[in-house]
Amino acid sequence: MGKGRLEAFSDGVIAIIITIMVLELRVPEGHTLDALLPLAPVLLSYILSFVYVGIYWNNHHHMLASSRRVSGLALWANLHLLFWLSLFPFVTAWMGENHFSATPTAVYGVVLLMAAVAYWILQQTLIAADGVDSTLGRAIGADWKGKLSPPFYLTGILLTCWRPWAGQAIYALIALLWLIPDRRIEGAIGG
Repeated sequence: MGKGRLEAFSDGVIAIIITIMVLELRVPEGHTLDALLPLAPVLLSYILSFVYVGIYWNNHHHMLASSRRVSGLALWANLHLLFWLSLFPFVTAWMGENHFSATPTAVYGVVLLMAAVAYWILQQTLIAADGVDSTLGRAIGADWKGKLSPPFYLTGILLTCWRPWAGQAIYALIALLWLIPDRRIEGAIGG
């Protein structure tokens, strides 16, 4: 099966996710910069989630660009990833509206963790469809960022029980780690 429909569908869903997140932002009451202060947690949650969605969109693009074919299993794996990404607007709003309290911050971390697991599953199904010696298989290699992220997410989730800000710092650190697109894949596809 070709990958064009998968790419188009995924791009559409990701665009809708970003749209829903921005529509959750409310206009402040008042016309001064001070009116923005009560909205700071909501804005910060939005920024972090926007960065994460952007990271997934960018790396998803590179991953599919390096794949030749898509199996039926990869279609389901992609839907699995999109499911977890579709929860970003909900957990983003919940965390921001509740000023980064422990439970919403922990649930946000669980969604981040599950999206990372779903991305890994999609990556593995695409490699299986093309073979371990495929462009994607060779480019992924040891995948230190992919292996490092889940334990960090778990650490962030656990830290929210003690200090929610510490969990949020871990989530931001992981986003910074992934902010630059995966150069291994770009190099492998000649981009």
